[in-house]
Amino acid sequence: MTSAAMDPGTPDNRSAGRYLWWLVTSQRGRVVAGALLGTGWTVCLTLAPYLLSRAIDDGLTPGRRDALAGWAAALLGYGVLTAWLAIMRHRTMTRVRMDAAFRSVQVLALQATRLGAALPRQVTAGEVVTIGFTDVAMISEALTVTGPGVGSVLAYVVVAGLLLSVSPLLAAVVLLGVPLLVVVLGPLLGRLRGAETDYRSRQGGLAARFGDIAAGLRVLNGVGGKDVYAERYRRGSQDLREQGYRVGAVTSWIQALGVGLPTLFLGAVTWLAARMAAQGDITAGELVAVYGYAAVLVVPVSFFIEGGYGVSRGLVAARRVVRFLTLYLINI
Repeated sequence: MTSAAMDPGTPDNRSAGRYLWWLVTSQRGRVVAGALLGTGWTVCLTLAPYLLSRAIDDGLTPGRRDALAGWAAALLGYGVLTAWLAIMRHRTMTRVRMDAAFRSVQVLALQATRLGAALPRQVTAGEVVTIGFTDVAMISEALTVTGPGVGSVLAYVVVAGLLLSVSPLLAAVVLLGVPLLVVVLGPLLGRLRGAETDYRSRQGGLAARFGDIAAGLRVLNGVGGKDVYAERYRRGSQDLREQGYRVGAVTSWIQALGVGLPTLFLGAVTWLAARMAAQGDITAGELVAVYGYAAVLVVPVSFFIEGGYGVSRGLVAARRVVRFLTLYLINI
């Protein structure tokens, strides 16, 4: 364990957003490396359609076998480079998430130690366990946006530029269509934050009630109150289940639209490009390239949606962590 891991630093607990930003700045080098690798990977994805279109237009011309071999070699090198970038990106982002999770667990443990005997009077054991496991996991997942999320923005710009060289109309459709897809999910993300906040609060309360029942089971048996508390816990569990259904409903819509909308967008762009190819406005190689660009664009658009979903849940979890970290202010 390194000295940095042993000393998590002083968290910025002024707000949930500042806490997430503190986790980012606490590992600047690793986050920058993840952003660069994510950018390189997503940008490399956009090069395959261009190389393939050149291989079709130049390499399939009679007497141009050397050109075909050259573009085929370029595609092979591209595949090796993209695979290496994908491996390194995933490895780096895993380290980013693990650092954020362990750093959060450390500051929570230090805060619990600092509160000492005052801890049970301010927060239940079930709440502490919920924050230390579930909320920390959500926070670490939110930091994924620092890698492929950054690269997706640049990949989107690169694809728009490549399409501009093929057709200004197709470039305009991409530039206007992708932001529209992201905007559609805005209200759903807002609903998710509200539903997730309520769900996390009820989950912590129910966990605390279960801990109370387990700790006082012998006393409850003695006074005959076991059935009463069991019924209360059963009702609370049913309410939590219903709230979980509401969270799951919003989440399912976000995930469904995250897959469905980019696919529909891909179909629209491909249809438009096919009509232009039939009219002779673009070549067969350019048609293949446009389809490839649109297909590749599904990746950054999906990252946009997943990033917004992850950050939304991360803010809810970070708000609970910040609330726990500021409890010591009450005791001073």
